[in-house]
Amino acid sequence: MGLLLVFFFFSALALLCPNLAHLQPCSSESPSLVLRFADVGADHRVLVHRRNPGPLDPLYGLVHSYLDVVQQNPFPADLLREALNDPPSARTSQILQYQTGYLVCATIAVIYFVALPAVGLSLCCCGRRRRCGGRVKAYRRSLRCQRNLLMLGLLLTTLVILAGVVCAFAANQRVKEEMEPGSRDALNTLQALRRHVNGIPQGVQRAVDQVAVPKEQILQDLDNVGRSIGSTIQLVLKGTVYLAMAAMKGRVQDLQNSLHHLRTVNTTVQALIRHQDELESTLKERKESIVFLLKDPRCAYCQSAFNRAESLELGVNYRRVPSVEKELKTLHGLPKANFTEMIERANRSFNSIPEVAGAKMAEVVRDLKAEIEKAARKVQSIADGFPILEHTRLMNDALAKAENHSRPYFKEVKHYEKYRWIVGVVACTVVLLIVFCNLLGLSLGLYGLTVREDPSDYESRGEAGAKLLLTGIGFSFLFSWLLILLVFGTFLVGGNVQTLVCKHWASQEIYKFIDTPGNLPASMNISQHLGLKKNLNITTAYQQCKNGAGFWEVLHLEDRYNLNEHLHLAKYTTEFQKRLGRFQTRFEDIVLLNAEGRKDLETFRDSRIDLIDYPAFTAEMRNPMVRTNLEGLAGDLERLSTVQSDRTVAERLAEEAWKLKEIQNTMVLLMEGMVAKLKESIHFLSMLAPGLQILINSTESQVGHAETAIPLESQKILQQELSCFERKEVGYVSQYLNWLRIVLIEDVASCLPFSAALDNGRVILCDRIADPWNAFWFSLGCCTIFLILSIFFAIKTMKHFRPIRHRLVSTGSEETYPFHIPRVTSLRL
Repeated sequence: MGLLLVFFFFSALALLCPNLAHLQPCSSESPSLVLRFADVGADHRVLVHRRNPGPLDPLYGLVHSYLDVVQQNPFPADLLREALNDPPSARTSQILQYQTGYLVCATIAVIYFVALPAVGLSLCCCGRRRRCGGRVKAYRRSLRCQRNLLMLGLLLTTLVILAGVVCAFAANQRVKEEMEPGSRDALNTLQALRRHVNGIPQGVQRAVDQVAVPKEQILQDLDNVGRSIGSTIQLVLKGTVYLAMAAMKGRVQDLQNSLHHLRTVNTTVQALIRHQDELESTLKERKESIVFLLKDPRCAYCQSAFNRAESLELGVNYRRVPSVEKELKTLHGLPKANFTEMIERANRSFNSIPEVAGAKMAEVVRDLKAEIEKAARKVQSIADGFPILEHTRLMNDALAKAENHSRPYFKEVKHYEKYRWIVGVVACTVVLLIVFCNLLGLSLGLYGLTVREDPSDYESRGEAGAKLLLTGIGFSFLFSWLLILLVFGTFLVGGNVQTLVCKHWASQEIYKFIDTPGNLPASMNISQHLGLKKNLNITTAYQQCKNGAGFWEVLHLEDRYNLNEHLHLAKYTTEFQKRLGRFQTRFEDIVLLNAEGRKDLETFRDSRIDLIDYPAFTAEMRNPMVRTNLEGLAGDLERLSTVQSDRTVAERLAEEAWKLKEIQNTMVLLMEGMVAKLKESIHFLSMLAPGLQILINSTESQVGHAETAIPLESQKILQQELSCFERKEVGYVSQYLNWLRIVLIEDVASCLPFSAALDNGRVILCDRIADPWNAFWFSLGCCTIFLILSIFFAIKTMKHFRPIRHRLVSTGSEETYPFHIPRVTSLRL
């Protein structure tokens, strides 16, 4: 039964997967393992600084637009060339011409510096002599509109100054927040760049040492390649081989079962013939006795059972069924071959394919391991011949010198920044105090006007408002010259930094100036400092670095070192592929069915059991054993015995009934059991016989196909698996070389940190420091300019907050008559 289950299982497997033996053992759905390499350059990267957007960005844009109007001249390349190469030759007229916009602003600042204090001083003297300012001398109807316009103008001017001073406060604080971190970040950028340059040799060596990753993976795969290929061969051929063995087991089982059932049929038929002879004689004797008794005149009512008694005869004749002795004689002694041992031996041979493949590939695996070691040593030449190692020392010296020279300046910047911030806070506080005086004076003056019934009446709150406005005017005159000095000083520094440095740094005009021959003195030649044979173009180098070029490409060292040649895949895998391609082997034939076993199956096929007349057996087994029903006849005789008047007849009828029952319970039931056994064997043989020829031929075909396919398909699978193994291992080397290329270009020996350092310098100086610096003087300058309007509106407005001296002027109104007595309209008693 177990063999049948195995057969049906593998038959179903063959139906569901008919092409299992033709599957490709190596396919694109099984990619190589993705290797993971160490991060060899993590400690030497330059942190990229970017300007974060903020609320002051619109103000920065406005300042840039203003400075573009002030400085409309292009980059002063000629002036700088003369100043750098021959400083005495730089003419003052050229400098003044370039700074025309700043000279105009300086002129305005000087006029402001001189005029505003002078005006303040003259107003002060005039006020002390009571010749100007003070009060409104006469009331007119138009004074209210004039007063409201003056108050509105003062309020708007004060609000503009307030907005400007808030922006100045914010920009001043931003400069303070960015100055020290910016200095620190600039120093850190120099240090990181120097560490990057110093770390190039070690980084290259660490990157080259990562060849151990694919090397270990390939060596590990080589240790298992034999068993892996053998297992693949076994897996692909398993369906064909196991199906053939299952079919062979099935035919052996069919042979054994057929022999068993043929023996059963032969012995059962012979036993039935013997028993049917005994039963026939017994039935004949009982028939004669019962018929004689029923014909006895003393037997009353006996005629009803006479017909059934006449049918008391044998209903079968098994002498008519065909004999199977000839077939038994043909199959006698089968199976002569030991199929169990044969199948176990074939199974062991098939299951040992992985071990056999491993043993056959042991020698080539040793050669392949040696080739991998040679390839790993070749990779080391990449580090040994890397060309920029001799230039890193010069770069390191230059960067160390720049770092050492910049440290004192950064400390001084931190020291002076504290004083600059204090001066800025004081200036903003003064302006804020003027704003406070204006707003509070306006509030008190407006309140005084509201509660005053007569314009000539004195009102303390209105007077206080006028005095506060006068205080604001005094502060404006007192500090305006200091404010204009601070604004112009910071404007001159920050504006030139923006227009001369930052603007042309962003547009790369500075790089182009450096690249132009003759602009820089010989002592500042970068190519000579780096020991290069070719002149280094800063603009091109910056763009190359920005795009992620390698350091040696930027230094024009491609002639001495071609990275593509060193990282060519064939340089490291050609010998490996040749040795693997030359490997050839042949697996031993596996005998599933030997000659003796094949002869047994042919004898079984030619036994002609499929020609036995099984319908004859079936027809005979359908016949009843006795033509009449023995139990029914026995029952009739018993009923007749109960109605007889003659005691002797009654006893004889009862005795005959008992004998019939005895025949039924012994002989008939025994033969019926034999017939059931015979029916089972005939059913098995009749089901097996029609397809026996086809089954045996199919089994021989499957076994022959499996025995032929094992060596042929094994060779094909071996070549396919070797090709797959080659692509996978070469893929590991390709992964490493591609990673090494990326690491050397974009990380270890990348020029990107240099462009990042230049961008960091521009971001720190221009975006983080110069922009809020310029926003500070621009905001404070707006406040300083608007102080003029504030003074004007405050002087004009404070007069309206004081009592009017005379109520006159104008005609056609009762207000023009100073001695007018109002008419009484009502009288109170």
